[in-house]
Amino acid sequence: MTETMAGVRLPGDSTVEHVTVAVPSPGHGQVLLAMKASSICGSDIRAIYREHLGHGAEAYRGVIAGHEPCGEVVAVGPGVHRIGVGDRVAVYHIAGCGQCDECRHGYLIGCTAPTRAAYGWQRDGGHAEYLLAEERTCLVLPDELSFADGALVSCGFGTAYEALLRLRVSGLDRLLITGLGPVGLAAAMLGRAMGAGPIIGTDLSPDRLKLAADLGLVDHAVPAGDGAAEAIAELTGGRGAEASIDCSGSAAARELALANTRTWGRCAFVGEGGTVSFAVSELLIHKQITLYGSWVTSVRHMADLLANLARWGLRPDVVVSHRYPLAEAAEAYRVAAEGAGGKVCIVF
Repeated sequence: MTETMAGVRLPGDSTVEHVTVAVPSPGHGQVLLAMKASSICGSDIRAIYREHLGHGAEAYRGVIAGHEPCGEVVAVGPGVHRIGVGDRVAVYHIAGCGQCDECRHGYLIGCTAPTRAAYGWQRDGGHAEYLLAEERTCLVLPDELSFADGALVSCGFGTAYEALLRLRVSGLDRLLITGLGPVGLAAAMLGRAMGAGPIIGTDLSPDRLKLAADLGLVDHAVPAGDGAAEAIAELTGGRGAEASIDCSGSAAARELALANTRTWGRCAFVGEGGTVSFAVSELLIHKQITLYGSWVTSVRHMADLLANLARWGLRPDVVVSHRYPLAEAAEAYRVAAEGAGGKVCIVF
């Protein structure tokens, strides 16, 4: 193993900085991964790549970027018992304190301790040749899944899965998804596996609508904007969908999802950022709708999802539309920032 490695940082202003840094050594409870796949998340674009917007949990500390890593264990530190050299692992993308209520329930995302650090935000992430990870954040990848599959599960698919669990999606439900970016595509794939259907997806991008339809993830791809509500009403017999999920973060899409959820239905907001204003009595109270806010998944549910993907015979990496080597990270981020295709993944 070499003493130095190539990596990528994000200084802002839609730029990428290539750096050479020392290869870390695993300490107590830590493992060193040779990176195999590290995908780009919409949050990376929104809060780091374009400009450093975040505070607290979203503060970027100038570290190696990439919070959706997957790789192979090449070294382990003392106190590591569950993970061994040669294991293929996906990584839950936050290392919490391990002691607070959120951590003890597996929702490391909700940890508020000063020691909480997200890969790619406050500690080095997956856009480098090696990643130093806490064993407690690593989950062994089933043989049926690729490294790219594992990278996508660590955030995007896990986020979609958590929201679908909150919504209690089943074969009793029609599912409406507003926003067919990577998380929306994940929600469609997983929603169908959980029994929902028909599945209706909306997006402003013709390319994303086409991708969702070509992959067979949605039954109806509806262009967002004027006419979308009318089209959804026609597809649902004027009643709306039993379950809906907004994956866009757009105010208009959030209202579209809520307005087209049927009486006594359930709606989840997953897309980050922005605000929304809607007629509370008309769209929420009088329709007796349950509205969920859902933020990432838990370690336990991520483990369940990995096992379910293998059992269901599903491959998340079918939503990867672009793959780039680390040396072409600038192009990878440029394409991801355009928001027109599926998932963008750096592969090693």
